[in-house]
Amino acid sequence: MSKARCSITLLAVLLAGPGTHGLRADDKPDADGWISLFNGKDLTGWKASEGVEWKVVDGEIITPPKRSHLFTEREFKNFEYKVDCLTKPGSNSGLYFHTKYEESFPKAGFEVQVNQTQGDPVKSGSLYNLLKLYSTPVKDDEWYTYHIVVKGREVTVSINDKKLFQYVEPEGVTGITNKLAQGSFAIQAHDPKSEAHYKNIKVKPLPD
Repeated sequence: MSKARCSITLLAVLLAGPGTHGLRADDKPDADGWISLFNGKDLTGWKASEGVEWKVVDGEIITPPKRSHLFTEREFKNFEYKVDCLTKPGSNSGLYFHTKYEESFPKAGFEVQVNQTQGDPVKSGSLYNLLKLYSTPVKDDEWYTYHIVVKGREVTVSINDKKLFQYVEPEGVTGITNKLAQGSFAIQAHDPKSEAHYKNIKVKPLPD
């Protein structure tokens, strides 16, 4: 098979459906393979829980003043995930992955904490209930970038290009909480007093 024909065949496989890379025919990856999950205009591709209305303002998703979670309709297994985050003082939020839509707090998957100054001692950079950081490398009212990589049984968490840790899932983990599998991403609106902003939400699917 010629090199050109081989390349065309590979592209057709990747775009045929979710497959091992999570790509779809209507995806438009950039030159580096990143797919945008938020168009900056509305919440197409997302679903909110508990009947709460989420808003997009000036190209940013802003958490509502009521507990809720905003889930992607799509699911991914192995990936790189990047999100720009900003918290207002005293605010708590979170980013979930490998989760599933639920009307209350998600049980499935993992949460990385988004919290600089709210009363919960677990701060940004933490993998909630697994790896807890009690100080944060970032500040309220400043944008920072989460970079989460999931590959097989490994989860790597970085903030602003600084690697914080790598978690390796132990053998024999059961249940759905803190269990690597496949699932949606979600954004948490923690409580009425918490306000967090999100933008530039994108994923790069990785092979199984």
